[in-house]
Amino acid sequence: MSTSLLLVTLFFLSTAISSSTSPNHFIVKLIHRDSPRSPLYNPQATATDRLNAAFLRSISRSHRFNHQPQADLQSGLIGAGGEFFMSITIGTPPTNVLAIADTGSDLTWVQCKPCQECYKENGPIFDKNKSSTYKNEPCDSRHCNALSTTERGCDESNNVCNYRYSYGDQSFTKGDVATETISIGTASGSPVSFPGTVFGCGYNNGGTFDETGSGIIGLGGGQLSLVSQLGSSISKRFSYCLSHKSSTMNGTSVINLGTNSIPSGTSKDSSVLSTPLVDKKPQTYYYLALEAISVGKTKIPYTGSYGTSSATTKGNIIIDSGTTLTLLDSGFYDGFGAAVEESVTGAKRVSDPQGLLSHCFKSGNAEIGLPEITMHFTGADVKLSPLNAFVKVSEDMVCMSMIPTTEIAIYGNFAQMDFLVGYDLETRRVSFQRMDCAAGLGL
Repeated sequence: MSTSLLLVTLFFLSTAISSSTSPNHFIVKLIHRDSPRSPLYNPQATATDRLNAAFLRSISRSHRFNHQPQADLQSGLIGAGGEFFMSITIGTPPTNVLAIADTGSDLTWVQCKPCQECYKENGPIFDKNKSSTYKNEPCDSRHCNALSTTERGCDESNNVCNYRYSYGDQSFTKGDVATETISIGTASGSPVSFPGTVFGCGYNNGGTFDETGSGIIGLGGGQLSLVSQLGSSISKRFSYCLSHKSSTMNGTSVINLGTNSIPSGTSKDSSVLSTPLVDKKPQTYYYLALEAISVGKTKIPYTGSYGTSSATTKGNIIIDSGTTLTLLDSGFYDGFGAAVEESVTGAKRVSDPQGLLSHCFKSGNAEIGLPEITMHFTGADVKLSPLNAFVKVSEDMVCMSMIPTTEIAIYGNFAQMDFLVGYDLETRRVSFQRMDCAAGLGL
């Protein structure tokens, strides 16, 4: 979708590349959206073109986190705003489905036949009438009631629960809420099936959805997301490891589901850092508490004004794998940006030619000295490498990959590159462990 927010759009391959001896652990290889291996790869686009497109999508996606749904509308959502495509199979017999994997959405939905209106799709469209395991959800079911009143409806003549989403770019999807068998591949080559998974069977879909994808796979924190529904099957744990090299042929990124998916280590193991997930509505998003940011040895308390008189309030930043840039409260950003500028050596500050990034530095022939940035989450001081906090936009220019916002702060995926980022939904914690994601697939 043209207005979608991408940065690290990756494709889930349906065959896992590794697994533990436990059947409830899957490691799945990811392919970066801009990698030559990707079906979306555009050989005519330059590295600068890809970066600028990603930044624009990042800014577009950020608006989705700041609006409450209104009647028949999930305001501000960008339909293809995620950074990943995921390949699964659905139904019996199985149909291969490629859909956007989104940590900022809950209900999984795919296009379904028979269509009232479906957008053009490169792959096969799931036909519910040809699946022996498809079952509609009644209007009074707990799964139907898990949707908000603005997201659900009822076909009273057939007692079938309906869902409806409209997105910020005028894309939309409507259909039936149902259960079906969803399967994920394993290293053995035999897919593991999860019967009775709730999803949306979309028979009325349109707008600017990408022809490559069939819908949305929800990986958010709400009860209807795929990771929440799999629950004990994956020990309520998942993680991802995104490589900064993932846009090249040599780069490898992975997502892990299951028992051994999160970083291991004791309380004395300084290489594994963890911070609490903050319970806050909407439950879809993964909220953290950011207390301060250090520029070199200068620690700056994180203050701002979004939604509260005190920006030190818990749950003041969302961690999101689908947003490229990190967005920080504008009330904090001025002082933070000034500290960064003061710490950069061997370069002078210049304007971003594209007008997207706030702090850029040009060196000429000199080597640019960049400060170490440390994110101080509650209980976790995460030290970023220059690749996490800065992006090279030309041979002699780098820009900070953090920008100001007047809305909720977002911890984007540039900052998460080459970390194993684990989500333990049982203990309600997110963990970070520095790792060469291009080389480290065995967890």
